[in-house]
Amino acid sequence: MSRYSMLLAGALLASGCASTPAIGGGGTGSAAGGAAGGAAQAQPAAAVLPWEVKTREHVDLWLHGYAMLTNDTALVPLFRRGYREEMLRRRTQFGVTTLLDVNRERLVSRLQSNPALVNGQFVALYFSNFDQVRQGTDLLLQLQGNIAQVQDPNSRALLAVLAGSFPTGADREWLRLFVASLEDERAKFYHDYWTGEQRVRLATIRSVDSLWQGQYRSRLQRYLNNTQLESGDFLLSLPLGGEGRTATFAKKQNAIAVTLPASQGAAIEAIYAFVHEAISAVAGPAITDNITPTEQRSGVGNQIAASAAVRGGAMLLERTAPNLVDGYMRFYLRTAGAAVPTGSATAAFNAKFAIPETIRAAIARQLEAVLGGI
Repeated sequence: MSRYSMLLAGALLASGCASTPAIGGGGTGSAAGGAAGGAAQAQPAAAVLPWEVKTREHVDLWLHGYAMLTNDTALVPLFRRGYREEMLRRRTQFGVTTLLDVNRERLVSRLQSNPALVNGQFVALYFSNFDQVRQGTDLLLQLQGNIAQVQDPNSRALLAVLAGSFPTGADREWLRLFVASLEDERAKFYHDYWTGEQRVRLATIRSVDSLWQGQYRSRLQRYLNNTQLESGDFLLSLPLGGEGRTATFAKKQNAIAVTLPASQGAAIEAIYAFVHEAISAVAGPAITDNITPTEQRSGVGNQIAASAAVRGGAMLLERTAPNLVDGYMRFYLRTAGAAVPTGSATAAFNAKFAIPETIRAAIARQLEAVLGGI
């Protein structure tokens, strides 16, 4: 999904390093450190490895809430195909009803009347845990959105994330209701579901970490370094499929959340989705520079963006890890609900994710510049 950039004056929000009196800190699970799927643990200020693979319950809970409220019709679905239906079945098995059910009509109604609220999906990437999100929400409501009076810079930076996504009184009321609903969902269903899935998928998480740190991070590191994505958190998320979420803070302070594959055999899908997210640093400007202001206002750029990100990811892999290109193409054809050919996937892939030649060429030129001709 499109990058959501916010420079936060040195507050290490994604790594859980901000220590503030008003909004508490927290931790995360690290696959490399063996904590994935376990309780949240405090992490050091600097990542042990560039783009360390991690999981975060509060990020998944937040995205889960949006997935349960969203009518997902995008070319590349915003969430894993069938996710909402699967969660409804799981919750039926648990025999629970939560405030997310009780408040669904009100939450969906406001989302439909103000589609910009969908950008709130990125909020959880800036916080260390759900309690921190809840504390920030409570404080934002008390301040009625006026965060200028907060003296602590780290707390103010966190509040700026919330205020930017929920700027009006009506938006903040939606946020209050959403957070309260998620808190009940977490207590009655999601925490048990999430911790169970982490145990089941621990071997898969470790396989992703091995593929990433052992093979593919080094092949992509030049691109990451030269697009202000030198390091950050590589988050594996249960609700996500081919469309990830990216939060950009600074060169060494970023977060990219992508799909947590269903099995060890599918572990490479997380690498595909990471590449798809990372290419937005190049694909975004290529679109902006090659459409007219009228097309921008009409939404044409948004229509092209989904296909450009998918095509751009394949172009990046052609230059850095060509052995992954065919698998990447097949993964995104499946993600888009398209037929996957038994032979070469290239023609079907290019047809499904068609983009103007001017934009394809612009992505290619920028990739050559970023990668130094390799």
